[in-house]
Amino acid sequence: MTPPKHPAGEHQPNPNPTPESRAACVAQLESLADQLVAAVAGLDADQLGTKYVNWTIRQIIAHLADSHANAFIRFKWALTEDHPTIKAYKQWEWSQLPDGDLDPSLSIPLIAALHARWAYLVKQLRPKDFAKTFLHPEGGKVYTLDSALEMYAWHGRHHTAQITWIRQNRGW
Repeated sequence: MTPPKHPAGEHQPNPNPTPESRAACVAQLESLADQLVAAVAGLDADQLGTKYVNWTIRQIIAHLADSHANAFIRFKWALTEDHPTIKAYKQWEWSQLPDGDLDPSLSIPLIAALHARWAYLVKQLRPKDFAKTFLHPEGGKVYTLDSALEMYAWHGRHHTAQITWIRQNRGW
């Protein structure tokens, strides 16, 4: 069976974020590590090497750590600089580095600690801070902190759903 492109559904930007929608995004960030632990529970080394399209389960989790570390730094840039242009990175090439094949037990605690700091930071922001922006140089897209928060909450759900899809379709 062909894996769906968006197993958690497509990202749907919220045009009118509220304190409640932000809190829901923060809660998703705070729970991602636990969701990943549950998603890989009981999988052996061969199963962790199973691919969802192009990335193994190990690489998906390493990618989440890499991507969300970049996102956290992007938040800090937007909070401390006026409309910074962020540094893009080559996700595929990063996924092919040796640390992409490490056991998820190393990446998941990194995600947990990173998300604890990120959630703490977001909870301290004033409403006007969420309008701060950064520019992604690939395509010239401007992100507000509101839109980035929503996107990365979805991103965690998206990749967790990929792992869950593999398990369900393999009967694990």
